[in-house]
Amino acid sequence: MNSKTADRIATGVFSAIAIIITAILVGLFFYIFVNGFKYISFDFLTTPSSNVRAGGGIRDQLFNSFYILFITMLITVPIGVGGGIYMAEYAKPGKVTDLIRTCIEVLSSLPSIVIGMFGLLVFVNTTGWGYTILGGALALTVFNLPTIVRTTEDAIRAVPRDLKEASLALGITHWHTIKTVILPAAFPSILTGAILAAGRVFGEAAALLFTAGLSTPRLDYANWNPFSEQSPLNIFRPAETLAVHIWSVNTQGLIPDVEAVSSGSAAVLVISVLIFNLGARWIGSMIHKRVTATK
Repeated sequence: MNSKTADRIATGVFSAIAIIITAILVGLFFYIFVNGFKYISFDFLTTPSSNVRAGGGIRDQLFNSFYILFITMLITVPIGVGGGIYMAEYAKPGKVTDLIRTCIEVLSSLPSIVIGMFGLLVFVNTTGWGYTILGGALALTVFNLPTIVRTTEDAIRAVPRDLKEASLALGITHWHTIKTVILPAAFPSILTGAILAAGRVFGEAAALLFTAGLSTPRLDYANWNPFSEQSPLNIFRPAETLAVHIWSVNTQGLIPDVEAVSSGSAAVLVISVLIFNLGARWIGSMIHKRVTATK
């Protein structure tokens, strides 16, 4: 077999793999949209859910999903990016660095149900908080930290060394070089890791099932006092997310329109993830152009 034939075969194989992956993704989205989009309406998005009556919505579950996502990323991104910077720029080869890297790899391979059980033990029982938004966010922080750390480390290591050496040669300090040269260059890859972590947070169910709970108290969206029990901003209240609601409706639901609620919720979940990913990439591109002065 000559090199040209081998090249054609390899090209065909990899093209077929790409087509298969795209077809699976398109087919999955098409199935979810066809079955669920017809049930989405303004009332469905703005009315609270019901455990017994038909016609309930997903207002509270949708808000809870975005709120837990916000709290989780608020905790995860600074710690994860800081850990990635340390591993790429400050950690010296040795047993301690190898131990940290092993811990990161072990955390990244843990199933979400294990993180949920850990969160139940630590953030629910040991702290005495019960099922809370904060407990769910902390459990998801443990779940997503390895992704942010590894992505940040790889992104920083991928920055050309010439940029760092040129900055240091001008007498700029190491930290200032990281802040003004390396991080802006690595920002697109770091943003990609953050988006992947955010997508896992938004669609996660197992970890939140044991930490954030299966219920949501009656919320007053005019009450923005974060210490009030009826305030949607209270981080010490239970919060059923959209993914958990889909699981709950399909396994324990007593409402007559189970299929409509679950299908509509799944479509909203997928659409929300798509909008979030596209919006985050657009914002990231704008920020990257601003900090790097590119057009």
